[in-house]
This record gives sequence, C-alpha cells and structure tokens, in this order.
Amino acid sequence: QVQVVESGGGLVQAGGSLRLSCVASGITFRINAMGWYREAPGKQREFVAAVGSGGSTKYADSVKGRFTISRDNAKNTVYLQYLQMNSLKPEDTAVYYCNADGSLGIESTGTYYIPGNYWGQGTQVTVSS
Repeated sequence: QVQVVESGGGLVQAGGSLRLSCVASGITFRINAMGWYREAPGKQREFVAAVGSGGSTKYADSVKGRFTISRDNAKNTVYLQYLQMNSLKPEDTAVYYCNADGSLGIESTGTYYIPGNYWGQGTQVTVSS
C-alpha cells in the first residue's frame, strides 16, 4: 500500500526558511513526477512546484526564485522529495501537500503538471509578519 508522509512544517518569521520533506513508500512501480501543492484557509488548493524523474522542474510564479524542489529516486520502493523554501512571506502560510506519481510535460504554452493519485495528509506552514 502506498503511503505519502510530509514533514518539516512549522512557524517561521517572514524572511525565514523551511525545508519540507516527503516520503512516498510502498511503491512497486516507477514514479514519473512528484509535486507540492498548498491550501490556505478559505482558498482552493494550488500548485506550488513539481519535479520529474529526470530532474526537470516547474514552479508557480508566486514561488519562483524562492523555493527549490528536489527528489531522490527509488531506493527499496521509497521515493523522497524536498521543498526548500527561502524568503518566506506571510502569504505562503498554508497546509502543504505532497503529491506522488504525477505527470510533468511540455506543451506550446509551457510546462505543465498533472497531479497523481497519491497525496499526503499535509504539513502546516505558518509565516508570521
């Protein structure tokens, strides 16, 4: 059974940094891409960043230049994904969710990410002003 677990959230002051981690375990197939989404109170869940199996990446405009996504490929059915968040702003406050087994592709309008079926329970990130 696939399990996705996030960690690393917390409370930080504006301008600070946090590093989120995601462990996807129980994987018996090859994962294409992984991504991060976030959901702020009263708002819809939104895309943050994604990384493909070959290292290609996509970021939401709101986090470009501040967040960096990375991953370690399968080792004994476990995939690891990270989100380094720097220069955090109060508007980054949200529950951050890890997504596994998505699709990262390229079309005429740019790179796109289609989320996979596996989601974690989320980790809270709170940025104080």
